[in-house]
Amino acid sequence: MHEQRVVVVTGGASGIGLGISRLFAASGHPVAILDMQREALARESGRLRDDGANILPLEVDVSDRAQIDAAYATVRDTFGPISIVIANAGISIPVPFETMTTEQWQRTIDINLNGVFHTIQAALPDMLEAKWGRIVTISSQAAQSGSQDRAHYAASKGGVIGLTRSLAREFGGRGVTVNTIPPSLVDTPMARAGEAAGQVPPLEVIAQHIPVPRPGTPDDIAYACAFLCSEKASYITGQEINVNGGSWM
Repeated sequence: MHEQRVVVVTGGASGIGLGISRLFAASGHPVAILDMQREALARESGRLRDDGANILPLEVDVSDRAQIDAAYATVRDTFGPISIVIANAGISIPVPFETMTTEQWQRTIDINLNGVFHTIQAALPDMLEAKWGRIVTISSQAAQSGSQDRAHYAASKGGVIGLTRSLAREFGGRGVTVNTIPPSLVDTPMARAGEAAGQVPPLEVIAQHIPVPRPGTPDDIAYACAFLCSEKASYITGQEINVNGGSWM
């Protein structure tokens, strides 16, 4: 990625999203970080700016199309047309299916799947006009293998994978590639919070069952995103790139 492209990263203020934002910014790209976490957004964007990054932090709920449209107008006014979208924002709150409320189900779908729809669709006009675009969705191994007490999460991420493939077919001939990365065990604040709450075993224990026996890092995912968004990946679209240490093959 030598040419500077305008990048949007949703959920970009922590975890995987922050790793992606940091790598694209370090490569010289203007990066708009969309996130609901106000304090993390201010803190991490400040750190990135201190490192010389060209960052635009925007507090946005991706499930709200009006907020996405307003944010993208600001991105275009500040940086110009959007070329790269990393649809990463998501929530994962464990709850047994038999006691899951319709509100819990709907909120997960609204952020994890509808948010991806809004994030991508609102950026497409810029990419189609330029006849160049890169879209990477962050799905999950939960969509591939299922996940106990996270049926809503697995279903939403399965929808993301299906959406990714469909968009790859629809826009591949117009200069836009669309791929997905379904991470598995990644050492993020969200994962550590689940560990601390007793919702999952220690990450290092889980990692011993993975062929590459360590938790993944946000950088692992970011490097794959950077490749998929480069000219070198122009013939790759509609793919699941499993950056997971071999936990799912």
